[in-house]
Amino acid sequence: MILIDDIPQVSLGVFPTPIQKLQNISRMFGMCVYAKRDDMTGLALGGNKVRKLEFLLAEAKNQGAEVVFTTGGAQSNHAMLTAAAAKKLGMTPILILKKRGVTERRGNQLLEHLMGVDVRFMDTDDYEDIYREMDRVGQELGRPYYKIPCGGSNALGTLGYVKCIKEIRDKGIPFTHIICAEGSGGTMAGLALGAKLFMPKTKVIGMMVDTDPFEEITLSLMNEAAKILGANVKLTKNDFMLRDMCAEGYAIPSKEGNEAIRLLAEQEGIFLDPVYTGKAFAGFTAMVKEGAFQPTDRVLFIHTGGAGGLFA
Repeated sequence: MILIDDIPQVSLGVFPTPIQKLQNISRMFGMCVYAKRDDMTGLALGGNKVRKLEFLLAEAKNQGAEVVFTTGGAQSNHAMLTAAAAKKLGMTPILILKKRGVTERRGNQLLEHLMGVDVRFMDTDDYEDIYREMDRVGQELGRPYYKIPCGGSNALGTLGYVKCIKEIRDKGIPFTHIICAEGSGGTMAGLALGAKLFMPKTKVIGMMVDTDPFEEITLSLMNEAAKILGANVKLTKNDFMLRDMCAEGYAIPSKEGNEAIRLLAEQEGIFLDPVYTGKAFAGFTAMVKEGAFQPTDRVLFIHTGGAGGLFA
């Protein structure tokens, strides 16, 4: 197996991020609950995409790209962080976003404005339309360009969270469960593959905040990332668990998600977001109420960031 540190990466974040015990939540839930603070990755407002971008933008640089394209919804955390990372590396980011959600100069749109980013909107629900537009714009510019998919969720980006699991393992706390939001697949796939390789006794649970076929997406990304690493490992859908927390739809705040945001803010002074982490923590809370955990369990919640969404 190839060592993950031997795969080209650029330095963008501040790692390792802290693992903090949530003392008040632990008392409320009757077990040990921790948070992996990937909202503190050190670039822009932080977030999980920084880990993926260290791999993706290394490939972009190695290919000689001068322009970086990516996409997402109007308030995409991934798009905002890609723009910040590209600027940091002296590259030109162009964001071609779905005209869905809050397009006014609030939240991540304000941050992109402050960075002077070229942001364009397309009135489409099909990302293939957007990827074709990236090619059109890139060819029109006549400069070498690199396309990053929505969420940075491809096999290479997935390696960011395989590496994160090594960070978690090195902390030496025997976590029984790891919980994260699942919005495009890459973070969840990386955690599940990493756990299979480095923490095989740990169960990884993804809280789905969109309606995509995440069982297939997650397993496919796990297999593709394992291939890059040369890992001889048999992967199945039993290597992770998924729970539907989408409610009324992607990027539409839910009652349960908003309650979870308030709970963690009031009890721990930690801010979640309404699109990803709020719904994910709500799913965890529901599982606690259902009796899914034992008092001896140690659960790690991956805080993937997204603070900009609170202000949109």
